[in-house]
Amino acid sequence: QVQLVESGGGSVQPGGSLRLSCAASGFTFSAYPMNWYRQAPGKERELVARITNTGSSTNYADSVKGRFTISRGNAKNTVYLEMNSLKPEDTAVYYCKVTRAGTNYWGKGTQVTVSS
Repeated sequence: QVQLVESGGGSVQPGGSLRLSCAASGFTFSAYPMNWYRQAPGKERELVARITNTGSSTNYADSVKGRFTISRGNAKNTVYLEMNSLKPEDTAVYYCKVTRAGTNYWGKGTQVTVSS
């Protein structure tokens, strides 16, 4: 079965950095685009970044462009989100998602808190 497990979240001061990881199993990882989403308290879940199956193309939400970088290691079945210049408004639970055969699969998320 498809499993996605996020890690790397934590608490950081504004301007700091974190690197999130999402370990995938149960499907052919290299065949699927991968996505990072986030959900802040009281807000809807939003797409943060997306990467194609080969990693040749990426897309970002305007709010994170120039600060976040999505990448993947197909040999390790892992997708990453490098987050720099973090702001308090980046505080959220971060999730990875894959869509396979029309079904969305989500991890349980990892909390990122940006506060002084």
